[in-house]
Amino acid sequence: MASTDASFRLEALPFRGYIFRLVLVITLGGFFELYDLFLTTYIVPTLIKDGIYSLKTPGVTDMNAVASFVAALFLGMFVGAGLLGRLPDKYGRKAVFTYALIGYSVCTAIMAFQTDALWINFWRFLAAVGIGLEQVTIVTYAAELVASRYRGRAIALTQTISFVAMPVVAIVAWLLIPVTFLGLEGWRLVVLIGAAGAVVIWFMRRSIPESPIWLESKGRFDQAGQVMDAIEARVHGAGTPRPEAFRPSTATRPAPVPAAGSRWAVLFSPAMRGRVVMMVLINVCITVGYYGFASWVPTLLVSKGITTIKSLEYSVLMAIAAPLAPALSMFIADRIERKFQVILSCAACALLGIAFSLQSAPGVVIGIGFLLTLNNGWMSSCYHTYQAELFPAAVRAQAVGFVYSWSRFSAIFSAYLISYFLSRYGNIGVFTFITLSMAVIVVTLLAFGPKTNRLLAS
Repeated sequence: MASTDASFRLEALPFRGYIFRLVLVITLGGFFELYDLFLTTYIVPTLIKDGIYSLKTPGVTDMNAVASFVAALFLGMFVGAGLLGRLPDKYGRKAVFTYALIGYSVCTAIMAFQTDALWINFWRFLAAVGIGLEQVTIVTYAAELVASRYRGRAIALTQTISFVAMPVVAIVAWLLIPVTFLGLEGWRLVVLIGAAGAVVIWFMRRSIPESPIWLESKGRFDQAGQVMDAIEARVHGAGTPRPEAFRPSTATRPAPVPAAGSRWAVLFSPAMRGRVVMMVLINVCITVGYYGFASWVPTLLVSKGITTIKSLEYSVLMAIAAPLAPALSMFIADRIERKFQVILSCAACALLGIAFSLQSAPGVVIGIGFLLTLNNGWMSSCYHTYQAELFPAAVRAQAVGFVYSWSRFSAIFSAYLISYFLSRYGNIGVFTFITLSMAVIVVTLLAFGPKTNRLLAS
C-alpha cells in the first residue's frame, strides 16, 4: 500500500513499543558522540599537566595551546554539520549516520596513540567531522519518526541517553586517568573506550528502517508506504487494519518548500530565511553558554585553586545532572511551548553561571555546578527539538546542519575567548561573557521566535 502522507500516518502512532525502540537504537550512537565530546572536559587538565598543551598560550596558530585542542573538535563539527549537513537530505538518514559513526570511531582510535599536539588536533578534527554529521542526523531522524504531540519527549529521550555519556566519561576519566595500562597513559584509555563502543552500536543500527518522511520528500512514495506498512504492523501487529490517520485540523505544517530551486535557494527563500538567520544567531550564542561551562568545568575548578584530581571528583558529581535534565524535561516537553522553554533555560544559565563564579566553598560550588549542568541539559533538549521543528523534511537535515554548524564555528573562537577571559579575569570574566550571550538569545526569541509545538514532520 503506497503512502499518501506518511506524516499523517505517523501522527496516529503512539510513542511506545516499536517506535520507542527505534528512537532508542538511533540515540545509542549519540551516547558515544557525546562521550567523545565531553572527554575533552576531563582529559584537558591531564594534557596540560603532561606538558602536551599549555593554558597560557591562547594564540590561534599555537598548536600547543589547550584552546587548539578544543578548537579542533568544534572545527570538525562545523565541517560535519554545516558543510556536509546536506548529505542526510541527499542520501538518507540511515546511510549517513551509519558511516559517520564508523569514521568517527576509526579517527578517535588513531588519535589515542598520538604523542604530538599537532597530530592529536588533526585526528581530533577528523573524528569531530563524524560527530557533527551524526548529531544533525540523529535529531532529524528522531523528529521524523514520532507524532508531533510526542516529539518533545522523543528528542528529550535522545538527549537523556546521549547525556548519560557525561557522568560515564567523568567516572571513567576519574578511574583511569591516574593509572597506566600496557604502557598507555590513562587519558588514552579513556579515548579508546569511546572508539570501541561506537563500533558495537554500528551493528545494532543495521536493522532500523529509512525515514518514511525523507522517502516521500524524494518522491519515493511506494517505498515510504512500504516502510509505513512495516512500522504499523510492528506497532499494532500483523494483519491489524491501519488506524485512522491523524486529522489535519489538529496540526500544522512547517514553512512551505518552493517548487523548484537548489536546497540553498530553499533555505534562503522568503518563507524560511528569517528562521535561518534567527537560528544562526541563537546557535552562535548558545554554544558560549553550554560549552563555556561543560567543556571547561575541571579547568574552571583548577583556576579556583582545587587540585586536578579533586576537580575530576567534583566534576563527576556535577556530571550526574546531565542525563537527569532531559529525562525530567520529558514531563513538560510537549506541555509548555518550546520557545518559552528555551528562553527560561537560557536565563537560568546566566544567573547560575554568575552564582558559580562568585563562590569558592567546595560544597556550594558543587551544588551550583550541579544545578547549572541540570539546567543546561534542559536547554539543550528543548533547543534541539525547537530547531528541528522549524524546517520541512525536504531540507531539514541541511537546514539544521547549517544553523547548528554556526554553534560549532563559534565554539572555535569562544574556546580562545574563554581561555583569555579565564587567564585575565578568572571565573567572573568567563561567566560575564556567558551572561551576555544568553541575553541575546532571550531577546531574539521574544522578538522573532515562532511557536512550534504542533508542527507536522513533513
